[in-house]
Order: sequence, then structure tokens, then C-alpha cells
Amino acid sequence: MSSHHYVKEGQEPALVVANGQMCDYETLINLMEWCPFMVALDGAYDRLRELQITPDVVIGDLDSLKSQEHNLNVEFIKIDNQETTDLEKAFDFLISKGYTDINVVWATGNRLDHTVNNLATLAKYKMTNVVIYDSYSRCFVLPKHFKKFYDKGTALSLIPIPIATGITTKNLKYSLDNETLDFGGRSGTSNEVLNSSVVEISYESGILVLIESKN
Repeated sequence: MSSHHYVKEGQEPALVVANGQMCDYETLINLMEWCPFMVALDGAYDRLRELQITPDVVIGDLDSLKSQEHNLNVEFIKIDNQETTDLEKAFDFLISKGYTDINVVWATGNRLDHTVNNLATLAKYKMTNVVIYDSYSRCFVLPKHFKKFYDKGTALSLIPIPIATGITTKNLKYSLDNETLDFGGRSGTSNEVLNSSVVEISYESGILVLIESKN
């Protein structure tokens, strides 16, 4: 199954399918409709085939492929570099093709070390608009000044990588006023929207990730 249509490189977001826990099928299909170009890490390829989904590109060392029967409609890119993860290889490939907006699924769950590292990778690619989705949440690096409408009670968490300073928020239950969050120190998790209105978040330095979660 494929919803791909022709698109000029860089015009629309690309989709990366990592090798963690599967998200719900609806989330995956919705992202496929929005992102006509799909890159799968090699460890995800066989699972996608079971869902009758064909990516455009498979990237990695290709040792994880169970099937040696290569689809003629898929480009297989073998990269043996051990200094970068397969997710980083996918990001580098897409950036080289002119993509500035990248959505990611299957990047959380299963192995905890992979989940933590995939979230930390957001910091390395902070100049690219990367959004990680699973069945319950989406997360992305915040710009220095952020505004968005949310419904009352929406769960929001602020995660510094590894530190963010001068954080000020409006319309959150636990507000911050020119304060600092640091990973392993002060936590910004499990906050929530105070009223159905615009939430404002700003910070001066560091990298701050926002996680939007379903209640």
C-alpha cells in the first residue's frame, strides 16, 4: 500500500520510519498522506512489508533485512559508518536532498537506550524541523519564541537538552518566569494548559523540547 504522489524535493515534509515500537495504524497512514516521501531504517523494512507499505528508500547497514528480495521500487542505501545512528543517516540523507521538515514514527518504545538517544538526536538537528510522533505524543525542538492554541488541560512537557535558560511561559498551570530547566535536575514534565487559549513559551539559551501528549 502506498499513498505516494510526485513531489518536488523539499516541498513537503518527509517521513522517517525508525525501528522502535509501532505507532497506531491511523497515525502512520495520516502521516503518509501528509508526507509523500518515506525513508525507512533497515530494521523497519520487513515490518512495513508485513503492513503492505512500501517506502521510497531503505537506509542503514542493511544487515537487519530478513528478505534479500529487493523491491525494484525501493532504493536501498547501504552505509556502514558506525559513528552515526541509522536515524542520523536518514536525517543526513534527507537534508542532502533539500528537506527541511521531517516527521518520524516508530522512534520510541521497545529499547529504552534507542528511545533516549532518538530524543537526544533532536538537539543535533535543531536547525531542521524534526517532529517525532507515537500513538500518544509528538515532540519537537521549540523555537526561542513559540505560540500555539491549545485546549484546556492539554498535557505539555518541557524537556531541556541538556539545559535551557531564561524560560518564561504563559497559560500553563505551572508557570515559569525567566527560569532554568536542566536534564537530571529541575523537571518541566507533566505541565498542562490552564485555559483554552494560546500558550506562549520563550527561552534565552540552550535547547528546549516540547512534548504534546494525549490525555
